[in-house]
Amino acid sequence: MLPIRTSVRPRHTPYANYALIIINVIIFFLTFQPHRVVISGQIMDKVLRPWAEQFMLYPARPFLWQFVSYAFLHSGLMHILGNMYFLYIFGNNVNDKLGHLGYLCLYLAGAVFSSIGHSLLSSNPVLGASGGVAAITGAYLVLFPQSIITVLYWFFLIGTFELSALYFIVFKLIFWDNILEPRLAPAGIAYGAHLAGYAFGIAAILFLLATGLLARSQFDLWGMIKQWHRRRQYRGAVASGYDPFRGQAPTKQIKVKEVEKSPAEKQKEAKIMQMGAEIAERISQANLAAAVELYSELVNLDSGEVLPRQSLLDIANQLTTAGRHAEAAQAYEKFLTHYSNYEYIEQVELMLGILYARYLGQPGPAASHLRAARDKLADPGQRKMCDDELANLAD
Repeated sequence: MLPIRTSVRPRHTPYANYALIIINVIIFFLTFQPHRVVISGQIMDKVLRPWAEQFMLYPARPFLWQFVSYAFLHSGLMHILGNMYFLYIFGNNVNDKLGHLGYLCLYLAGAVFSSIGHSLLSSNPVLGASGGVAAITGAYLVLFPQSIITVLYWFFLIGTFELSALYFIVFKLIFWDNILEPRLAPAGIAYGAHLAGYAFGIAAILFLLATGLLARSQFDLWGMIKQWHRRRQYRGAVASGYDPFRGQAPTKQIKVKEVEKSPAEKQKEAKIMQMGAEIAERISQANLAAAVELYSELVNLDSGEVLPRQSLLDIANQLTTAGRHAEAAQAYEKFLTHYSNYEYIEQVELMLGILYARYLGQPGPAASHLRAARDKLADPGQRKMCDDELANLAD
């Protein structure tokens, strides 16, 4: 199975990734020279020019530079084509996310950690960019786990299918290729270096996201972990009797004269509770289109109902994506009213400003939200977007 494209496209030209690919190819043609030598009466196959062999990594007697130089050497045409192909598929978007310097640092650090992992598990010499490529692929897994990868397969038949990056990288590239396959058909491949590279790439990006050194998104692995945690908290709260849609905890019942509700009111309450639970279930299944339709029915039934914070934000974002701008604006306004202490509230203000300015023709609310966002935004590009929108409104 071979990945042939991803659903994510870089916003900027990934020059650093292109440079790495070109450098690897140039070094390959400078150093590759298959030949045979006789050592102690035995004929041995060599793949590098004699002067280049000192740049391989020899775990039994390593030199410091070898922990980096080995990653720019390859043992054959298929070896370098495979590594550079995967670096191109997964590296472009990681380069776009990290910037050129950050991307180069991650790649080189991944190569170093991969070589350390190999040295701890094996004494065999090693060469190849696989460890650095594995680190980049691990970084892609964390940054774009929900992206869709189109996979080419051939097994009697040839065709393609689509799979999320999370499942493809974890189960195919990591588990099958580097854990299960070595047990079934061991080969002269540095599996330890690959696994160390994946582990480093995943851990490094998770650390950057967790500490806020790298901008987070609800679609990255850190965001998925937080959503899972919120769903776990939600299930626990519901199980204890808390009503997340009304913000009411179970209270001690005092026996007083009960007000009897009409059958219609009881039916409406039951339907609201059922729809709220169904919305939460659809969101947990990543079926946002269905969740949006249920939410629209819920609002029509009772406009005062408020979803949990992340659920409401997911619904508002999906409404925006679907082009239902008026409904999206109402959802964002409800979010501002009930969750004004949200850590990224300026992003919500920005979205509302853009919706009112570009799609709903309401310059007053647009200017108000854009100014509120402008004062809090840290990203220069987003601040400029606010300024441009405000200037257009002034015209």
